[in-house]
Amino acid sequence: MKKTFNVAAIALAVMSANSYAQDNSGKPFDSWIGLHGMYYSAEETKPADDIMEDGMGFGGEYGWRFDETWAVRAELTALDIDYKQLLGRDDSVSGVSYGVDGMYFLPNDMWYLFGGYKRQDFSENHDLINLGIGKHWDIHEKVKLVTEIAGYQGLDESYNDYSAKVGVVFPMGGSSSSAPTPAPSTPVNNDTDNDGVMNNMDDCANTPAGAQVDNRGCEITADSDNDGVADNKDQCADTPRNDRVDADGCTVFEQKEVTHTVRVFFPHNSAEVTDPRAENIQKFASFMQRYGKTDALIEGHASQPGDAQYNMDLSKRRAEAFKDVLVNEYDIDASRLSTEGFGETQLLDESNTAEAHQKNRRIHIRVTATEEVPKERN
Repeated sequence: MKKTFNVAAIALAVMSANSYAQDNSGKPFDSWIGLHGMYYSAEETKPADDIMEDGMGFGGEYGWRFDETWAVRAELTALDIDYKQLLGRDDSVSGVSYGVDGMYFLPNDMWYLFGGYKRQDFSENHDLINLGIGKHWDIHEKVKLVTEIAGYQGLDESYNDYSAKVGVVFPMGGSSSSAPTPAPSTPVNNDTDNDGVMNNMDDCANTPAGAQVDNRGCEITADSDNDGVADNKDQCADTPRNDRVDADGCTVFEQKEVTHTVRVFFPHNSAEVTDPRAENIQKFASFMQRYGKTDALIEGHASQPGDAQYNMDLSKRRAEAFKDVLVNEYDIDASRLSTEGFGETQLLDESNTAEAHQKNRRIHIRVTATEEVPKERN
């Protein structure tokens, strides 16, 4: 494959002439120059002598950074693209790609996104827009490794090309460091108890630290949340208005029993939980996660038709299947879950109809837990 580097070398010489750095704080670096190698994949129907395939390129870029987020760059790449002639003979076509990109850097230069315009000069000329993602990798204080991938869309025709680029960039300039501002001299403290009232006007010296005082420097016994405990002694500010509080102004709790029940139904002769992300299952799993000290008995049940022993085994498998869902899908500790099969011994509906059979193919769980709730004021 014939390589064409002379145009890229001229461009790099021009870019290198503008290598001075401005002193502008806030940017990781002001500008950069870079060298890269590129793999370029062209759409086969793109005209350039005959049918284009893929190839390699070498080039350079110059970029200027406005601030921590935005930058613009000019890029030039000499390309050598393989193509296949209609008679089957392989050859290559040389050309050059040049254009500009706007660049958006993510916080801390994690990645950057870029997009812009490219002009390609082969045996025919092509105008394209491109979008891509890249990163500057720190390998040295003055050198960064650059990696990029990009896609191209032809403006003249709907050609879709792709490229991958690896290279190095050399940052120039950057945030300036200024001499530290001398600390002001510390004035004499004329407010001994630090309550905001100067000693010559303070009628209540040595008020407790953090206490709210009036213009005479005396403590104000305010009660912002109206709970009966002064703010300077209230360890739980903004308690709800109707909550009973203790001497520290904190809500007094009492025990309250809460329960949760879930039923899951099964298809005929099946032990598969068909929708493990059903809303009622998610709510039950959330209940078990919130009340982490509760245990649950998962009861499996079967409908009336069929052999009683088979139905007993099926009900046990249904209970085990639901337990597996809670353990594997919702990370409920298996030691908190026990299972039991009841077969057809506890029917919800004994009418021996299709609707009754559907109701009876189920698992059932009822869990009781203790919750702390605020006591209300009398």
